Amino acid sequence: MSKKLVNGVLTDMTEQDIAQRNADNAAYAAEIAANGYKSDRAAAYPSIEDQLDDIYHNGLDAWKTKILAVKKAHPKPK
Repeated sequence: MSKKLVNGVLTDMTEQDIAQRNADNAAYAAEIAANGYKSDRAAAYPSIEDQLDDIYHNGLDAWKTKILAVKKAHPKPK
């Protein structure tokens, strides 16, 4: 049986506790499935400084190409 820590004491989880944990896990998984692309994109984008430098040296079209590549690599879920 699953255990939980209550006031420093390890106790057995009730069926209700287990059902709540499972519901919480499912809600978290749904949130990640719906919005996980946002953090993936944020990590893949160059810094603002690098983006501005790219625009200055290579123009907007080159910058847009790089940004669209990130968006294609990390698409929004449908």
